Amino acid sequence: MAYRILKRKWPSTAAMWIMLLVELALTVTLLVLTALAQPDTYRTKLWKAGYELGFNSNPSLVAFAYSNGKSPPTIPFVWSRTLTDFNVAIAIISLFFLITRLIAIIMDFWFPIIVLPINIAFVGLYAASLGGQAGPDYLDPNHPSRVAWYVAKSCSVAKNQQIQSYCTSAKGTFAAFSLMFIVTLVNLGLTIWALLPNERDKRDWDSDDEDDEPLSAGAGRNKNGSSWEMHSIPPTPRTGLMPYTPRTTAFNTLDRKNPARQQQ
Repeated sequence: MAYRILKRKWPSTAAMWIMLLVELALTVTLLVLTALAQPDTYRTKLWKAGYELGFNSNPSLVAFAYSNGKSPPTIPFVWSRTLTDFNVAIAIISLFFLITRLIAIIMDFWFPIIVLPINIAFVGLYAASLGGQAGPDYLDPNHPSRVAWYVAKSCSVAKNQQIQSYCTSAKGTFAAFSLMFIVTLVNLGLTIWALLPNERDKRDWDSDDEDDEPLSAGAGRNKNGSSWEMHSIPPTPRTGLMPYTPRTTAFNTLDRKNPARQQQ
């Protein structure tokens, strides 16, 4: 079995194009949602609302630490500016690689072995983002939270209409990232599928073109499956007559004088 490592063909180009369109729609959605959340449109407000509802820590603990001359506590990742910037970066990187993928597909350079580490990296990035958005908050021992309240609970628990709209935006961002995480898993699955040994690896190929036929099966055969061996050409009005030249006359004379021919 001659396993081809680099120039392997995708098992389903239709699935690849469908996932590309879905990823494009989700990437644009993520760009809009993360841009609206930048830099701190509703993160601290949701943090404070969760404390007032008794779901998580108090964001004022950081200000209290500064005012008392103490070292500030570590802000939970779910309420940190780092998570907001991280989500924006993922959306921008996703758009960049989406454009790169489109160009590579058109140029027939999007090979599974190259795509594999990229898909693994994106799976890790989106998993980290989802873990951060739904992450825990143990800053206040009296109000521990294993999951962010805007993910675990309904937005209607907040009486303030503005907080409810912020909660809806946060839920929508979390849902978009969840769908994108599923898309990256599907892309990873398609890549692994393309890298698995298949029937093409059991044959020797003459070139890297997808439509090429294997040498062992195609060499010496025509479209009807018969051999390309030379056969006698059926006589036609043109091929049935021997061309007459002076050299032909000489050979015919020698043939008549051949003793073996005269004995026949």
